[in-house]
Amino acid sequence: MAFDRAELEEMKRRWLEANVAAEKAGDWRPLADFYTADATYGWNYGPEKDFMAVGRDEIRELALGQEMEGLDGWNYPYRAWVVDEQTGDMIGLWQQINEATRADGSHYAVHGLGGSWFRYAGDYRFSWQRDFFDFGNVSALFLEMLTDKVCSDGMLARIERSAPGTLPGWYPRGEAPVGLWDMP
Repeated sequence: MAFDRAELEEMKRRWLEANVAAEKAGDWRPLADFYTADATYGWNYGPEKDFMAVGRDEIRELALGQEMEGLDGWNYPYRAWVVDEQTGDMIGLWQQINEATRADGSHYAVHGLGGSWFRYAGDYRFSWQRDFFDFGNVSALFLEMLTDKVCSDGMLARIERSAPGTLPGWYPRGEAPVGLWDMP
């Protein structure tokens, strides 16, 4: 199914505007309104774990709630987009930058590429999203921030909460209810 380029550009504009509002509020859950009721949203986290939220409610509560909790003070500026009108695929490349600064004045930021691959479904909603990021660089940055004692209380609570690896939405590799490559 082909999509009008102007509609995809408007979707991108709306998404970016809502992301900025979510960052300012420290609450990403309102972004769930941009997904279809049966959408899936997932990512891989290293060789052992996958995350998958199935349906708008799980996306709101798990991907945008539980997984973003404690990440206030972070922003994710999108730097580039690739949009395919024929498939509705939209890939947004973003950075992950914390408000804290090092002694040299540079912000703590993930070195490497981060991105989200969306499948547009029409009516200004996504039916599918998969995030990708450099697991090694994310881990190294979080360790650096812990060592430098610049993590917010919310981020420390997030790290402590997620350490056991038993949070809802997390699955051993290959055992999620929807596969990373399963597309609508």
